[in-house]
Amino acid sequence: MNRIKEVLEQKGIKQIWLAEQLGKSYNMVHSYAQNKRQPRLETLMDIANILDVDVKELIISNKEK
Repeated sequence: MNRIKEVLEQKGIKQIWLAEQLGKSYNMVHSYAQNKRQPRLETLMDIANILDVDVKELIISNKEK
C-alpha cells in the first residue's frame, strides 16, 4: 500500500497536477492514490522526486513495529 494520497493532501497538490508531471493519465494517478493499483518502483521514485519527499514516505510498511 502507498501514502500518495496523504502526501498530496499534506502538500496541497492535486492529483491532476501530479499526473501531468508524470506524463500519466489522471485515471492512473487516481488509481495509485486510491490504492487500487500500485505504481512500479521506478514510477514511485519519480513521484517521490516530484513531491520532494523520500520514497519511504510514500510506502506503508507491512511489518508490525
